[in-house]
Amino acid sequence: MTVNLPSQQELSPTVDVDLERVRRPQYGRYLDELEPGQTFEHPRGFTFTRGNILLFSRTFMQANPLYLNAQYATELGFSDLPASPQMVFNVVLSLGVQNDSEKAIANLGYYDVQFLRPVYPGDTLRAFTRVLERKDRGPDKPGIARIRTVGVNQTNNVVLQYERKVMVAWRGDRLPTTPAATPSMPFPDEPLSQVDLPLSGAAVTGVLSGPNTAVEDFSCGDIIVHANGRSITEEHMALTYLVGNSHPLHFDGEYSRSLSGKMSGNPIVYGGLVFAWLEGLASRDISERSVWELGFTEGYHTQPVFAGDTLGALSRVLAVEEAAGLHGYGIVTTQLIGVKNLTAAAALDKYAEDLFIKEDSKRALGKEKISDKIFEIERRLLLTRRSQ
Repeated sequence: MTVNLPSQQELSPTVDVDLERVRRPQYGRYLDELEPGQTFEHPRGFTFTRGNILLFSRTFMQANPLYLNAQYATELGFSDLPASPQMVFNVVLSLGVQNDSEKAIANLGYYDVQFLRPVYPGDTLRAFTRVLERKDRGPDKPGIARIRTVGVNQTNNVVLQYERKVMVAWRGDRLPTTPAATPSMPFPDEPLSQVDLPLSGAAVTGVLSGPNTAVEDFSCGDIIVHANGRSITEEHMALTYLVGNSHPLHFDGEYSRSLSGKMSGNPIVYGGLVFAWLEGLASRDISERSVWELGFTEGYHTQPVFAGDTLGALSRVLAVEEAAGLHGYGIVTTQLIGVKNLTAAAALDKYAEDLFIKEDSKRALGKEKISDKIFEIERRLLLTRRSQ
């Protein structure tokens, strides 16, 4: 196709301003615009490159060489350097924000997150969401929507699936949302339960993967205090859109300051980035020998994070299990806890076992919530054994 380009003339002085023709496109959905059974295919998609894979891993302090060292990855059986699970999760969630949660007041939790296939340089992901449930808490109160999202690659194979809950207000007399496009393919109806991994069974090189993160290094009940913290700057606003998240709460100061309560003020750090930094802080001590993040569940952002806050992380081992049918591997389940503006060691000294009790359970137990605690989640990792 050839397009001729004549000289461009100024037109604005000759076109009348007509205030009757103003349009205000709206994105995201209010509670009454989220119908159970409704399905969205989200716009744009995201192509992974070796550059953005490495940039994400370095930015979020990933220590597992699987996401940093292509030679290491291929020796394990992967066809190229895979994207870290945190990157895949952040991208797929962010792709859905424009349709399912750009009007959300809060993300209430992550559930049954499963990573089913590797994502490599050159892969392009799209995301689909189905509304599973809508909970009405009264006409004057925000409700809760439960949604299921899947990420698919260019061959329509599911690489990631998860559920989450979002708190959303009723629309009332506000402008309706711009209609979404009709999905181009059916939504996968049945949850998948198998992980497709290309593992070769090759021994992990101990020098590259660290000395203390084999299956044998963990026992149920262990508590690991991760030494380093991470101070967050206004970098978070650019990183939010780097993964495609379009919620103005994370980068629009005028929007953020228009809110009330603890969400008001400067833009809040997108929770997926907080999780990624916490996981990175833990990776030297927990997942350096991991060959796959099997998934995570019961993930809650319990306090907001702002630029200027410093994150710290702790992990508690919940289970160490055999990996059925996989010689030389085991499954380790941990609880990851995030704190802010005190070190992980100081948090443990100050709050002791209460740090590991779910925040939403504390009222029933007669305990106070911890204002310094920002995140909690359970993770399952497939780790290599020292003796493969």
